[in-house]
Amino acid sequence: MQERGFKVTGSDENVYPPMSSFLQEKGIALKQGYRAENIPGDADVVVIGNVMKRGNAEVETVLNRKLFYLSLPEVLKNYFLRGRHNLVVTGTHGKTTTTALLAWIMEKAGRNPGYLIGGLPKNFGQGARLNDSKYFIIEGDEYDTAFFDKRSKFVHYLPELVIVNNIEFDHADIFKNLDEIKLSFRRLLNIVPQNGMVLLNGDDPNCVEVAKDCLAQMIEIGFSKNCAQRIRDVAYSSDGSRFKLGEQTFEIPLVGEFNVRNAAMAAMAARFYDVPEKKIESAFRSFAGIARRQELRGEGRGVKVVDDFGHHPTAVAHTLQALRHQYRGHRLWAIFEPRSNTTRRAVFQQQLPDALKLADGVFISQVARLEQIPEDERLNPERVVAAVAKTGRPAFYESNADAIVNRIVSMVQPKDVIVVFSNGGFDNIHEKLLMRLREL
Repeated sequence: MQERGFKVTGSDENVYPPMSSFLQEKGIALKQGYRAENIPGDADVVVIGNVMKRGNAEVETVLNRKLFYLSLPEVLKNYFLRGRHNLVVTGTHGKTTTTALLAWIMEKAGRNPGYLIGGLPKNFGQGARLNDSKYFIIEGDEYDTAFFDKRSKFVHYLPELVIVNNIEFDHADIFKNLDEIKLSFRRLLNIVPQNGMVLLNGDDPNCVEVAKDCLAQMIEIGFSKNCAQRIRDVAYSSDGSRFKLGEQTFEIPLVGEFNVRNAAMAAMAARFYDVPEKKIESAFRSFAGIARRQELRGEGRGVKVVDDFGHHPTAVAHTLQALRHQYRGHRLWAIFEPRSNTTRRAVFQQQLPDALKLADGVFISQVARLEQIPEDERLNPERVVAAVAKTGRPAFYESNADAIVNRIVSMVQPKDVIVVFSNGGFDNIHEKLLMRLREL
């Protein structure tokens, strides 16, 4: 919007890197906290984020002053997506990586796509590019749009091609059960045109089920025999994965089965737009990854510290399995912050220990924003820790980042790998860990 000549200002409760520093570099004024006076007197459009609720000082000001307001998805639809070839990447896990891979393939193929990615892809150095290209690649989130529009964001994105990576229960604060999530995906597939394309995870029964009545062309992709495009001959090394899709062999500098699937989805989407195989290969080989997705933050005393955004048990398990491939023979420590709206609740009380026990040692911090969730609905971290400890692994509950750092630094040895799972800043735990490790 700023590049289109708008003056952009904004407010948020907690502003932290990498996004805060990125916005500052672009000259976008940030206000910490919400106040009526943060809304300029001459605002043309007020974009209301989907975490805003009635009672918020700025929301009430917008309504009282009868200003023109939109949700973020509506801004995208009205100002950027109409008349484009929109490639929408959806699913419970893997959206950000798949969207970034696909955008990079299209970039390397000379298509100069616009894109919106829910993370910072290192190849581009920014999460969004809103240009006048025919192609727009967008991460399609199933979370709701705004307090005044409870549909999933992705129904606003005018899709021509949709990738459905997987469908699981998540977002317990807005969906009661898996059926409600499936309904959202059906609504999305219901607006893909007949000359469009749906690429589906053929190994996931939920994906197959929601696509039953879809009128668009459809291709199932996966490892199982029923998939029209089968992923075969997968091999992992410490620095990447190799796999075959159809007759073509691809290599990616990402490790793990879920990243192979992400790449296969991106490759098939690119084929739909006639991108040559050589361009896809070249884009994969030069893909630099995404901030906070299995990102090595540094090393101290021979101990590596890895940052990962994972907050759903499946994503945590996938990342730990991938790190096992990458760091064979190394001890793996997992530090988990229950911070997302679902993991703060007891929804995954049983699944979390199963995911975390794939590590050799586990730490869990206190549930974030504890007071917002009734006690009988909260995740019980002590019970998670007890379940992991029963498997013979060291497992600890500590109330905050500092307490975790104090305990873990005396337990780690050279060659150990510590992976921190959080979808927030987690009180800068990565830097605190590295600082303490380098002091010793």
